[in-house]
Parts: sequence; C-alpha cells; structure tokens
Amino acid sequence: MGEKIKEAWTGPGRKDGKITVLKPKDDALHIDINKRGSAEWWYFDARLDNGYTVVAFFRARHERTGKTGVEITVYRPNGEKTLNVYDYARSDFSISPDKADVRIGKNYIKADCSNEKLWKYEIFLDEGEYGMHLKYTGTVHAWMPGSGYTEFENKGHFGWCVALPRADVEGTIKVNNETIPAKGIGYHDHNWLNFNFARYLDFWYWGRIFSENFTMLFVYIKCNKQMDNHEIKVLMLAKGEKVYLSTGECDLIQENFEYNENAGNSYPKSLKFVLPDQQEITLNVQEIIDADSLLDDFNPILRFLAKYLLRLTPGYFRLNSKFNLNLTYEGKKYEEDGTTLHEMVIVK
Repeated sequence: MGEKIKEAWTGPGRKDGKITVLKPKDDALHIDINKRGSAEWWYFDARLDNGYTVVAFFRARHERTGKTGVEITVYRPNGEKTLNVYDYARSDFSISPDKADVRIGKNYIKADCSNEKLWKYEIFLDEGEYGMHLKYTGTVHAWMPGSGYTEFENKGHFGWCVALPRADVEGTIKVNNETIPAKGIGYHDHNWLNFNFARYLDFWYWGRIFSENFTMLFVYIKCNKQMDNHEIKVLMLAKGEKVYLSTGECDLIQENFEYNENAGNSYPKSLKFVLPDQQEITLNVQEIIDADSLLDDFNPILRFLAKYLLRLTPGYFRLNSKFNLNLTYEGKKYEEDGTTLHEMVIVK
C-alpha cells in the first residue's frame, strides 16, 4: 500500500474482517462549513418504474464553488436530461448533530434510523417547475468501508458512507410543473472532504449493481504521481439485506477504450472485477447516457488557464451497461445478469 495514503480498511489487509455497523451520526455533518477547501454533500437517486431517473444533491458546501445549495437532475424516458442548480445562503442550511436531518431553505432530508441497519429517509425538494417528494426504505444494511476515512498524507481526508445501498422508493416527482407518481429503486450516499481532493487524482469510477439476489457497490480511484499513482479499490457485496463482503482486494481489468468528443476523453467499454477466488463481475457498456467536458463548469478565465496552460481535459461519463455476476455464496454458485448505470470522472 502506498505510504502516502492510508485507506479506510479495518483489516486484516485491504478489507474489513468485520463489517462496520453505520451509526446515524456517520450520516450527519463532518466538516466546518465555513472552512475553505472543505466540502460535503448528501446524494440520492431513484430509477423509477415509469422510465424516469432522478438525482438529488443536498450540498453543505460545494466541492468546486464552495456554495451551499441543492441540485435536481431529471432523465426522462426518452433520454432527455434536465439539470438545475439552486444556490442558497449559508444561513439557509441547518442539520441535526446526530443524524442526516438536513434543511436547505424549504428543501429537506429526514432520517429515520430506528431500525439499526435498515434505515428510512424522506426527501423533499421544491424549486419552481422541478422537485420531488420521495420516501426511501432501505432493503440492504447501511454500510461504509472500514472507518469511512481515507487519509491523503498530511493533505487531508476523504470520507464516504452509504446509508442506503439499496432502497424501495415511493412518492412523486415534479417535472415542468407536472406532478408524476413515482415508484422504483433508489440509493443514498454521503461524501465529505477537507482538502482539494481533485488535485491528487487522475480519474475515478463509481457504480452499483442491483441483481435479483445481490447488491454490489464499487469505487476505483486512480491517484496521480503526487500520490505515487496509488489505486484505491472499494467493493461491497450484499446477499439479500446482509452485507457480507467489504474489500479492496480485487483486480480491475479495463478494456476497449473509446474516445468521446463531448467529454474530450476516452472511457473503457468493459470493466471486470476479479476477486481472489476468481469470482467475477463484468460490465459492458451499451450506451452513453451523459458525456460532458467539466471545463464547462469553470468560469472563462479558469477555463482558459486549465485548457491552455495546465493542459487539463476534465470529463464526465454516465454509462448504461449490461452486467454479469458470477458469484459463490455459502457454497452455492450464482450467475445473474441485468443492466445498470455507472460513472467515470476524469480530473487530469
């Protein structure tokens, strides 16, 4: 393991011998909201039976702009995307010290952690023509890798916990002022950091798989030469509601890279995760849902500096893939297929 980075695992090795039991406070606020360089956000998504997919961010402090606010993204059944960002004053943000009861203006998160491992959440966003009022009921135990904290030398730390690796979702969404009933499957996680995380990265992958019997979450972070090109790998597997594997001890094979002009970068059309006992999880990209250059997020001066002086080409992909799981659980072999969404972010 690279000396400059201390991963979150409790051990032995790069894994959790005992699965961490998430506490409600783990999903509460971690940063000093007024400290420059810090960031924290709560993420929710739902893939709905009616063909819509919705994504919501509640940001205590944005990782690039430093602003407090909410974000609503809607993917329509025809693939059309609408993204809206709404900024708020710092004084419009409040949170319970004990759990993720968050309020930003009239938008809120309410957490019910009365069941130790299967939590419930209610989220409400109302921003003119767009919004959602959804209730999430966890169907997989709340989880985080080890301590949840990855330390980057003396630079700072990056934190991640997943209160809802998988959840049933019901409620309504509002699109162009039309209220639409919503039912489907959802996910909620939470990130925080206290340094300029992106400065030390080349790229990362993030995704999950919901199959008939299994839930899988994965993250792969490729650090740059300032962190000795260290690779952070995180893989979680659950059978039914029980998380049974939390590990970084796997191989990732990336193949069939293809360039995309919109993102200004290449992405792998195939990802394969291989566990030490030769269990395999494969994703093969079928469709690009989103491909964007992240230079568009910069103001004109920073965009010029990043592109022409620093030679940066940051990009983002949201991909729709077919997956295949070949797993063994308690001596029984399983092979399951389906489709899933996953992401790639390029920083360099």
